[in-house]
Amino acid sequence: MPRSEPIRLPNATGQTLAARLDLPDAGEPVAHALFAHCFTCSKDLHAVRRIARGLTERGLGVLSVDFTGLGDSEGAFEDTSFSTTVGDLVSAARFLEETHAAPQLLVGHSLGGAAVLAAAGQLPAVRAVATIGAPCDPGHVRHHFVDQEADIVADGQAVVDLGGRPFTIRRQFLDDLDTHDRMRERIGALGRALLVFHSPQDATVGIEQARHLFEAARHPKSFVSLDGADHLLTDPADARYVADVLAAWATRYLCPAEPAPAYDDPAVTAEIGASGFRTALGARGFTVVADEPASVGGTETGPTPYDLLGMALGACTAMTVRMYADRKGVGLDGVGVTVTHARVHADDCERCATEGGHVSRLTRTVRLDGDLDDATRARLLEIADRCPVHKTLEGEIDIVTTEG
Repeated sequence: MPRSEPIRLPNATGQTLAARLDLPDAGEPVAHALFAHCFTCSKDLHAVRRIARGLTERGLGVLSVDFTGLGDSEGAFEDTSFSTTVGDLVSAARFLEETHAAPQLLVGHSLGGAAVLAAAGQLPAVRAVATIGAPCDPGHVRHHFVDQEADIVADGQAVVDLGGRPFTIRRQFLDDLDTHDRMRERIGALGRALLVFHSPQDATVGIEQARHLFEAARHPKSFVSLDGADHLLTDPADARYVADVLAAWATRYLCPAEPAPAYDDPAVTAEIGASGFRTALGARGFTVVADEPASVGGTETGPTPYDLLGMALGACTAMTVRMYADRKGVGLDGVGVTVTHARVHADDCERCATEGGHVSRLTRTVRLDGDLDDATRARLLEIADRCPVHKTLEGEIDIVTTEG
């Protein structure tokens, strides 16, 4: 069975969004997708869950997020707009990039489809976009409350019935929709593969919206008719069909995740003699030595264990920054990392949970070589904090000692 993890992530305004990360039952995902639900719905809509499950069964990881004021997310729906929805998607995508991998596939249902089309331009890692029952123009959502629109304009807000539930729509929501009147141009400049799902019988978003969307897009683009399906894909067979077709289509455009290095023997060995501190270290056929300074009885023939710890952090940092720069085409000429170790009072460490006594502090200085602007340098320093050794050192470590 696929695995599901509850997620809490911050949006651009500091509110916490509720999300769910669905993962394959074994191994790492071949790629990640971000799912945007329909207007006033949530990540727990049956269609969202079924499609996400179908994608995970085919090896993808899927992050589904509740937008501000909906589902289990913080905030008030009446304070939101189409622009805040797009912003929530961008925040979720960046969270996914920081914690797992940047999403390569965006999937949007109904107004969520318009949102992923608008968000794609801010997410360079995205390679493919799929919409399900989506309008070409986000302003299409006005038809849900056309009878109350005059009241919204005159009074600043009105309570409308959406799917049998009351929601407050404010004038700012309408004003924001007016700022997205060039969606067809944005779709034409999408620059990603596009798949449009739509039912000819969709009574909520008419099939003509799919035609407008498809005509505005450039190749590679595809259209799949969901004949007989309703807008919310309430028939499980329709949701499974979407997942099957979407997964098959997406494999043409998604880059598989880089496999973890396959070590024949991942164990590290340490051998010391009858006297002295000189220690022979082995890993994957490579050998080095560790020692201690002469001042404490060593022979100064190798780095100390703490030197090696700093080397591990420095090497991992440099490799992580280089990998990111190569993927993003950043003109990085080189990276230099200096790591120092010290013992400091816990009271002097604002981020430490330890109270009293001393804690270890690793101070890392990163040198970035190349003609880089301030924003790029800041981004590369953020990436430095994501190196696997850094995460291991800051995470919970369980060390088990056995006699061999």
